[in-house]
Amino acid sequence: MLKRKFAQAMLRTLCAAFIMASASSAFARDKVFELPIEKALATPDAQSKLDGTVKFYFGDSAHPSVVKKFGSYVTNKKTNGFAKGDMKACSWVFLSALLRLQERAHALGANAVINIHSYYKKNDVSSETSIQCHKGFLITGIALKGDFVKLAGK
Repeated sequence: MLKRKFAQAMLRTLCAAFIMASASSAFARDKVFELPIEKALATPDAQSKLDGTVKFYFGDSAHPSVVKKFGSYVTNKKTNGFAKGDMKACSWVFLSALLRLQERAHALGANAVINIHSYYKKNDVSSETSIQCHKGFLITGIALKGDFVKLAGK
């Protein structure tokens, strides 16, 4: 009887160790997904939540002349990405980051954020068409860096 209980306990321990070892590699997943900016901005959530008072210029996009500079800022947003597709999770966290930039612009008196780059783990990547989204097993994240300004004619 004692041998049987010991054998069952050992089997449970080995199974638990195997499951934990298998899961650790899944939790470490960090897939870089290139989120198309235009597609993400066209979602119903983005259309309804971004108020249009702050313009966003990604990468080296042309913009009207700068009248006043307010400085740079980095926002690093995360969301639950479990069992969500790349596009859905990344669009959601991208919108969260833009809402934070919009909120900061309002507080500063800026009407635009220019030179917006992906800035995940301080890895600066500039693009006019896409943002890097990091999709892990449980968490999806986007970090954006941009310059807050007041543009002429806005």
